[in-house]
Amino acid sequence: MNTPDVVVVTGVGGMGAAVARRLGSGRTLLIADTVPDHLDRTLTALRAEGYDARGRITDIADQPAVAELAASAAELGRLAAVVHTAGVSAAGSTVDTIMRVDLAGTAYLIDAFEPLAGHGTAIVCVASMAGHYARLGADDEHTLATTPTAGLLDLDLITGFTGDPVGAYILAKRANQVRVQAAALAYSRRGARINTISPGVVSTAMARAEQQSSSGEHMMAMLQACGAGRTGTPAEIADAAAFLTGPHSLYITGTDLLVDGGQAAWLRHHRPS
Repeated sequence: MNTPDVVVVTGVGGMGAAVARRLGSGRTLLIADTVPDHLDRTLTALRAEGYDARGRITDIADQPAVAELAASAAELGRLAAVVHTAGVSAAGSTVDTIMRVDLAGTAYLIDAFEPLAGHGTAIVCVASMAGHYARLGADDEHTLATTPTAGLLDLDLITGFTGDPVGAYILAKRANQVRVQAAALAYSRRGARINTISPGVVSTAMARAEQQSSSGEHMMAMLQACGAGRTGTPAEIADAAAFLTGPHSLYITGTDLLVDGGQAAWLRHHRPS
């Protein structure tokens, strides 16, 4: 009997569900989320559509729970892909939560799945366009990229952070990007690849909460100014994940794919000073 290919997707929001549908056909899906009701609804829908979908309650900020998720994936078959969409936004989150979930949680996932990676495995961590806003020195970026995960939240850069949740989110997402860059070598030695996707404003429940926050009007004005004129869709992020986990990107690892409608480019070169 052939060993099944396993695809792990963390987070069952708009992006996670779209990714599961895009990558899950003919494979075993292992879906992880921290909210039981959300997970159950997603599993019910996927199974009704013919997917072989399993679920596991997982708090991505809990390192042992992430390790258990990886162990569950190993029991199901050969690890084909992991797409990590779970996270929190700046709207309604504290600095501490952002650092634990978005920053440390991603590091836990990178570490937990590396021993399972083999030839052809592809990992995609969803970061954010916000990471491209970060203004960190080379030394700070190197520290965020290479500090052992156990000490990540104890860095002076983290414990001494004095900004607001938006600033924490920017820092955490830049950490995701550079940490994946640094992890690429270990994954490559296993015949595997790891990359980030940095979405702009995508039409999900999380983005809608951002749009209703104090910065929402400014965010939507940027979409008009940069020429996109609309939010992205979860399906467009799923397409990007399919590319980075598929056969047409075998020479792509340790990098970031911006999927933002041109916002970052507009901010760099056209935003009024």
